[in-house]
Amino acid sequence: IKKIAVGLSGGVDSAVAALTLKRNGFEIVGVFMKNWDLLDETGICSVEKDLIDAVYICDKLGISFHEVNFVKHYWNEVFSELIQDYEMGLTPNPDILCNKRIKFNHFFDFAIKHLGCDAIATGHYAQSSYGGNFEKCPELGVKLYKALDQNKDQTFFLSQIPQHALKRTIFPLGVLTKNKVKSIAFENKLEKIASKKESMGMCFIGNRNFKRFIEDYIKPQRGNLLDVDSGKVIGTHFGKHTWTIGQRCNLGGLKQPYYIAQKSSNQDIWAAIGHNHPTLYTNSLTTDKPYWIYQEPFELSSSRIMVCDFRFQHREPLVNCSVLKLYNGGLHIVLQSYLRAVTPGQYAVFYKGQECLGSAKILSPGP
Repeated sequence: IKKIAVGLSGGVDSAVAALTLKRNGFEIVGVFMKNWDLLDETGICSVEKDLIDAVYICDKLGISFHEVNFVKHYWNEVFSELIQDYEMGLTPNPDILCNKRIKFNHFFDFAIKHLGCDAIATGHYAQSSYGGNFEKCPELGVKLYKALDQNKDQTFFLSQIPQHALKRTIFPLGVLTKNKVKSIAFENKLEKIASKKESMGMCFIGNRNFKRFIEDYIKPQRGNLLDVDSGKVIGTHFGKHTWTIGQRCNLGGLKQPYYIAQKSSNQDIWAAIGHNHPTLYTNSLTTDKPYWIYQEPFELSSSRIMVCDFRFQHREPLVNCSVLKLYNGGLHIVLQSYLRAVTPGQYAVFYKGQECLGSAKILSPGP
């Protein structure tokens, strides 16, 4: 491996990833992906600001810069599916989809086929069994491992990464802490980038209010909010897409706080009194067909049952679970402890020790 394309976001992580690889003697090409192009509510396009910073990084590091437009791909392969899921009352995860279909698919192809690179690199906090041997691409499959900095580990968002791309992907930050990354940036005159506020949330929303944003794409549909215990109507809403399981619903005139517990197949939503109402908790769930990064775990393929660790939210602690492979290809998962607000549309992500095995989309909590 000699030539590597680094996906630059304009932030400190991808900047230090590029710097680290350049120091190791590789020819580095910086690539900025444009996936969305709407202005936020202030009339400022944050994408343009990030583009300027990406160019600045390339100038500072003395590497070539390329911009590639994936707006059409993002719309067709990520955003359209998100809208469909929201209309069905699901709560999707755009980051997992974007990594799977854009960054480690279209960006990977662009780097290899159009730029003539041997591999790609990103600023994700993750590691792989590829390790630090960058002399040649591995012939056998590659496993995905958690980052050294467990607080910044991003394997959750990489849990659907295509194997063919993982074989030729380098994660330079996998062995670094966030503090070390920032100090490297300051030491190399990238303080402007290191001082930037970290971007959070969905890239296509920016600073906008989510409910107002989504109304541009989904027609409001009025429905009832029902008390899960009494069945009484306690209020109305204007679309299942604006609510997610476990969310507090601020209803005027009610003495006690209600939280979204369930969504029906029509427009009705069931709400429960109190943050810790029993209907908000489950110790089991069902998923669709899983994606295994390396291969289907031997335990599961041989006996249809596997013990591993589970999470469905990026920062939540791992929970031990038993996974049963269903005859329709999906999974039934029994958790060692009860979890709150397990949400259809999110991803069940599986781990064995430091390895991220893969993930599956959650269909429903409960048996």
